[in-house]
Amino acid sequence: MADSQTNSAWATLLDLSGAGPTHQRLARALRGAIRSGRLPTGSAVPPSRALAEELGCSRWVVTEAYGQLVTEGYLAARVGSATRVAWVPDDPPAGNRRPPRQRAKTPAPRLDLAPGLPDLRAFPRRRWADSVAAVTGDVSVADLGLPDPRGHPRARRTIAEYLQRSRGAVARADTVTICAGITDGLTRVARALRRLGVDAVAVEEPGWPRVRAALAGAGLHVRAVPLDHEGLRVDALAGVRAVVTGAAHQFPSGVVLSPARRAALVRWARAVDGFVVEDDYDAEFRYDRRPIAAMQGLDPGRVALLGSVSKTLSPALGLGWLLAPGRLTAAADPVATAPPVLDQLALATFVDRGWYDAHLRAARRRFRTRRDLLLAALREAIPEGRLEGTAAGLHVLLRLPDGTDTAAVVRRAARAGLQLVALDAYRAEPSTRPAPVLVLGYGNLADGEIAPAVATLRRTLDRR
Repeated sequence: MADSQTNSAWATLLDLSGAGPTHQRLARALRGAIRSGRLPTGSAVPPSRALAEELGCSRWVVTEAYGQLVTEGYLAARVGSATRVAWVPDDPPAGNRRPPRQRAKTPAPRLDLAPGLPDLRAFPRRRWADSVAAVTGDVSVADLGLPDPRGHPRARRTIAEYLQRSRGAVARADTVTICAGITDGLTRVARALRRLGVDAVAVEEPGWPRVRAALAGAGLHVRAVPLDHEGLRVDALAGVRAVVTGAAHQFPSGVVLSPARRAALVRWARAVDGFVVEDDYDAEFRYDRRPIAAMQGLDPGRVALLGSVSKTLSPALGLGWLLAPGRLTAAADPVATAPPVLDQLALATFVDRGWYDAHLRAARRRFRTRRDLLLAALREAIPEGRLEGTAAGLHVLLRLPDGTDTAAVVRRAARAGLQLVALDAYRAEPSTRPAPVLVLGYGNLADGEIAPAVATLRRTLDRR
C-alpha cells in the first residue's frame, strides 16, 4: 500500500459486509487489513472526511472506527499529522518484512486505573445465591412460560418502589420496563423515538461511546453537544428533539447538571415536544451529600430514566430498568425480550429483603475510603496535577500540565503494566487540542494496589 492519503481503492480494500453498525464494520475491516499486512506498519489512512466521502458514509462513522483502533493500538493519531498504522505483527508477511527492529511487547496490565467497573471482589455472592435459590423454589408454573417483554410484574413493582424512595422518581409498575442493562434500555428508547418521528438525538461530548453506538445502531443521527461547569449546554440543542444526559454524574467529566440547567432542559423538551433520556450513571455513589434525586421527577411525561446494577453489583448480571413516559412506552419495540425471569425475580428478592440497600451503604463507605486513599496518593506523588470530579462516582479526573501528551503517557504506562485512559478517548470527534487529562477509575482497584499504581504513573510521567 502506498503512503498516499488519497487512494481510490479504499472502497475495494475494505469489505464492510456483515452484521453490526457501520462504524463497527469499518473498524473490523480496517483491523483485518492491518493484521493481514495489506495496511503495513507506518502506512497512512485517509483523513476521516475523505474516507467518508469515498465510502458513502458519515464522517462520524470513520472517526468512531479510527478512535476504536487507536484505543486498541492498531492506529496512532498525532495532531497535525496523518493517522498511521501502529500495529507491528510478531511475524509479518514475507513481502512486508522490514529490517529487524526489536519492539517490546505490551504486557497484560498488572494494575488497572481504567474506569467502568465496580468492586467485583465485593459482589454479595451468598445473598445473591440465596435470592436465586428462593425464587427457583417458589416460582410458579405460569412464571416458567413465555415472559412479558417488559419484565415480570413483581420485578417491575419492586423497581418502581425502589426508584420512588431512593431516586425521588415518579414511578409505577406499569411505567417500568426491565431490560438487560443501560445499552439495551437505550436501544429500546431509540427505536421508540424513531417510531414517534424523532430522527436526531443529542449526546454529551465527551461521553460514553456505547451511548453513541446504541443510538446510531437504531438509525438515529447523533449530534455531540458540549459541556461546561454546569453540565450539558441546553443552548446547543437546536435542531433536535431528544437528548441523552448523565444528570446526576456525567461520564467522564463528573459534572453534575445544575438545578438551573435541569429546569432549562425540561422547558426545552416541552417547547420542542421532545424527550430527555436520563442515564443514572453512578448516581448511587455520592460522598459529599446524599445522592441527588433523578430529574425524571421534574416532568415524568418528558423524561425517561435509565438505570442498572452494572456499577452497583456487576455487569455480568445483565439487569437494568427503563422508567419511560407513556408515549415512549406505547411506541416500544414489540419484539424486545426481557432478561431471564428467574434473574429478574432474584433481583426483586434481593431488593425486597433489604440486601440491595445494605450492599449500597457498605459500598459507599468502601469507595469513599478508597477514593480518599487515591486522592492522597495522587496529591503527594503528582503535585503538579489537578484533581476534578472527586465528589461522586467511581473515577476521578487528573488534569496534567498543559502540553502533556496523554496518548504517549497511556502507551508508556501500558508497557509498564498500568492501564490508563485519556479523556479524549471518549470524544466523538478527535480534538485539535487534546486535553491533558486522565480518567482514573478506582471501583475495581484493591486498596493495596493504589500506592503501586500511583508510583507507576509517577514514573511514567517522569519518562519522556
